Amino acid sequence: MSKVPMTKNGAALLRAELHKLKTVHRIETSHAIAEARAHGDISENAEYEAAKEKQAFIEGRIADIEHKLASAQIIDPATIDADGRVVFGATVEYEEVETERRYAYQIVGEDEADYKLGKVAVTSPLARALIGKSEGDVVEVQAPGGAREVEIVSVRYV
Repeated sequence: MSKVPMTKNGAALLRAELHKLKTVHRIETSHAIAEARAHGDISENAEYEAAKEKQAFIEGRIADIEHKLASAQIIDPATIDADGRVVFGATVEYEEVETERRYAYQIVGEDEADYKLGKVAVTSPLARALIGKSEGDVVEVQAPGGAREVEIVSVRYV
């Protein structure tokens, strides 16, 4: 089984989602199925079918989260000592060479990625281009809009 990298915070978020799915959503869906069944013939009962579909989704998500947590390699960015290199969990500030605009992103697991919150997936083109590089390095990033050069301004482990 291959390890799935995730930050300590990402693992906590998955555990919280798993808890809510098991203790709230699973029970609500079970009640919805029972209520729809009480309405009579389930062969033509849209409420019953919708509740069963929701139940299947919830059970699938529970299994997915449990698998990810079981195979997780949890990394606490604050304990990383990578000598200024960009690694999983690092927060990287970089500047686009052409526009001189600055951005900062933390490299996180796929489930944690959220550009609006400054978190980019380790599998993204940006993260793949930055990993292993250091402050001051100029890197070419293959983006959907074409290649662009960025200079790494700082690397932090927080």
